[in-house]
Amino acid sequence: MPTAKKTEQSVSKKTSGLAVLVYDIKGKEKGELEMPSQAFGVKVNKPLLAQALRVYQFNQRQGTASTKTRGQVIGSTRKIYRQKGTGKARHGSIKAPIFVGGGVVGGPQPRDYSLKINKKQKRQAFFSALTLKLKEKNIFGIEDNVLKIEAKTKLIAGFLENMKLTGKKIMFVLPKMEKNNFVLASRNINGVDFVDLQSLNIFQILNCSKLVFFESAVEVLKSYFLKNEH
Repeated sequence: MPTAKKTEQSVSKKTSGLAVLVYDIKGKEKGELEMPSQAFGVKVNKPLLAQALRVYQFNQRQGTASTKTRGQVIGSTRKIYRQKGTGKARHGSIKAPIFVGGGVVGGPQPRDYSLKINKKQKRQAFFSALTLKLKEKNIFGIEDNVLKIEAKTKLIAGFLENMKLTGKKIMFVLPKMEKNNFVLASRNINGVDFVDLQSLNIFQILNCSKLVFFESAVEVLKSYFLKNEH
């Protein structure tokens, strides 16, 4: 089993072209995985990345925050005390905003925060994020047979330790989302998450420290995202 120091050096080891190193469950190098240039070799458009990320984050907002105005608060409508002679300010309703339990002035109301971005921009931003991650040397591959390992958390924890990735945000990209032994073994590890290729989004790409592709996930990417690319 390679030491953590040696493995950390190998993660950033120079590979040919757009290829990334592929590892087994013990953290040993098993070869290279060629990444498609249409997705990992595009020109990084940072303004578009920022726009797409903003659209994604705004679309996560539910917009359900709600407060009641004085017209919506339940309470008596009688005049709380006479107009004159009390020495106090004039008031007509206990539901006024200055009273406890009264209405709220200028409070949040349900609204739609969603923004739109066209499909071409969304795809270009997605590829820009993948390209940026690859240029930063934060993408590597893992063998498909890891999906069939024993459902033991210590195996994944050992892999992360050997790769010197313990405690970091790691996103594993699966060919499809299913309940397999890898998912069972990794779901309780802090900082480790997984997603199927078709559900991968720009926020997940940019928010993780390392993006780990299963070999077959790259084939899914080619068939799902690049089948109509020219």
